[in-house]
Amino acid sequence: MQPAVPEPLSVTELTRQVKDLIEGNLPYVLVQGEVSNLVRASSGHLYLTLKDESAQLRAVVWRGNASRLRFDPDNGLQVIAAGAMEVYAARGTYQLVVQELLPVGVGPLELAFRQLHDKLATEGLFDPARKRPLPVFPRRIALVTSPTGAAVRDMLQVLTRRWPGCDVVIVPVPVQGADAAPKIAAALRSVHRIPGVEIVITGRGGGSLEDLWAFNEEVVARAIFDCKVPVVSAVGHEIDVTIADLVADRRALTPSEAAELAVPSAAELRVALDRVANALNASLLRQSKRMRLAIENLAARRCFVKPFEAIHNRQQRLDDLDSRLRRTIARRVCEARASIAAVAARLDALNPLAVLARAYSITYCEGSDVPLTSDEKLSPGDRLRTRLAKGEVISEVRPL
Repeated sequence: MQPAVPEPLSVTELTRQVKDLIEGNLPYVLVQGEVSNLVRASSGHLYLTLKDESAQLRAVVWRGNASRLRFDPDNGLQVIAAGAMEVYAARGTYQLVVQELLPVGVGPLELAFRQLHDKLATEGLFDPARKRPLPVFPRRIALVTSPTGAAVRDMLQVLTRRWPGCDVVIVPVPVQGADAAPKIAAALRSVHRIPGVEIVITGRGGGSLEDLWAFNEEVVARAIFDCKVPVVSAVGHEIDVTIADLVADRRALTPSEAAELAVPSAAELRVALDRVANALNASLLRQSKRMRLAIENLAARRCFVKPFEAIHNRQQRLDDLDSRLRRTIARRVCEARASIAAVAARLDALNPLAVLARAYSITYCEGSDVPLTSDEKLSPGDRLRTRLAKGEVISEVRPL
């Protein structure tokens, strides 16, 4: 007897039975595999394929669940996907509707931290060259933190103790929870509008990685980067390092240390000023002693003890030179006079007029300077000029 042949099913009916079978028996499964063919739709949904060395499984993460992911899925990442199997009847395909997605080998927050760290480092947000120096003597500080936490009390205590003259403005924001990051970012982007603010401290006290996560959000990191005044980040305890710490101009290990970094210590400054004043006074005393000793040494020099001695010596030498010059001139004059007298005597001896003093005379024809030596050239009527030792005689030639 041949078995009964079943009635044929429509595609829709068979697909419905497969859908009921799969979805009824696999309402919640955990699947480990490698992410591939990842597509981020504009609607916010994620479409991907989970695969291993032998098979592939289509998967989808609807927008609501995708927005709650702590890390950024990427191709090649090993993950564990949790969700329900679903049959898409229109295409006759099945897929995993992912409700939770966890990376394998590392926590989702740790993976998200690494991914954001690498992204911002590539963009230069951690570059030490762009970090600004803090003002030395700030007059107004803004605290972007929770107004009710222990961190704000610690910072206020340190600020008022170290630098009492500084104004402190508290900008209240939540530091934990889903709405913390956008509110912290908004405060950082607008804090420069508070008149006189020269430095911003943002942070909170310690806690778990989840508690501190608002300071690992990209929106907070970019707000710190864009803040128009220097930012000090103080998140958690010494061992806690957040993205905000790496972007900020200065990182403090604790909120109390942030306050210490932001302002100088008035007491320490007074001590330093006293030390400088004492050192300056001692230096001035030493300098004055050296100058006094130098002045005393100068005053003891002979030129200051007997300031006119050099002048007197030169005056005496000048008098000696004057006396020698006068004697020399007198001697030279006497010698010259004697020489002149000797020459004059010799000239007188040779002077033809000198014989006139001995009763001789010289006769010239009038109008001539040639002495007459004979009467041959004389004629009656010629006028003669006879020169005597003293005076002259005019005569006329007459015939005998």
